[in-house]
Amino acid sequence: MEWRDEGIILGTRKHGEAGVILEAMTAAHGRHLGLVRGGRSRRMQPVLQPGNRVELLWRARLEEHLGAYQVEPLKLEAARLMGSSIAVYGLQTIGAHIRLLPERDPYPALYETLGVVLAHLDDPAIAGALFARFELALLEELGFGLDIAQCALTGSRECLAYVSPRTGRAVTYEAGAPWRDKLLRLPAFLQGHGEAYCDSVALSEAFALIGFFLNRHVYEPRGIQEPEARSGLLAALKRGLES
Repeated sequence: MEWRDEGIILGTRKHGEAGVILEAMTAAHGRHLGLVRGGRSRRMQPVLQPGNRVELLWRARLEEHLGAYQVEPLKLEAARLMGSSIAVYGLQTIGAHIRLLPERDPYPALYETLGVVLAHLDDPAIAGALFARFELALLEELGFGLDIAQCALTGSRECLAYVSPRTGRAVTYEAGAPWRDKLLRLPAFLQGHGEAYCDSVALSEAFALIGFFLNRHVYEPRGIQEPEARSGLLAALKRGLES
């Protein structure tokens, strides 16, 4: 069996004397692993870095086998990203997030979103907003998407200010006022109006909102913790925005 696809490298681990097991998020085959023979060579090491976009040829005798990759570079982003603490924490968090998804299931929309995030992950002005939207898309793919397009109580699409921690649905400022101490803040930039910038307060609100539902629906049921890199990413983003 074989297929050819585009992928974004998530990470590698050593295998044997000179090989590596490559983990990549692919456009049509989801998160997929494969053996790269000679992957620890001087020629291949710069190519097999997290964040790089590559062309992958996968071959295996049977579909359920690990298989082997042939890898060709398409866009080498790692060198640029490694110079930014935001991007380093972001890459680590992305890897942890993608591993929440079933292996080998395709997520083409999430793959495209990931490509946009990586293109701007070292830009503190917009990286936070893009990353929060990527996390919203991840929640959606995991089956726990938030309904933040209109108010659950009034149907209004204006002045949305809160999200119910019980239902994951948005509420306007006025309708939610009596329960505001029990509701989660909904920053404006998450509401689909195209804003690419957010300040540090809005960013903290967004990470708290999404983190609440990741913990409730994903981390706690699986008995795992939020990746440490996520808090490091938020801290790095806030430093970038406030500097």
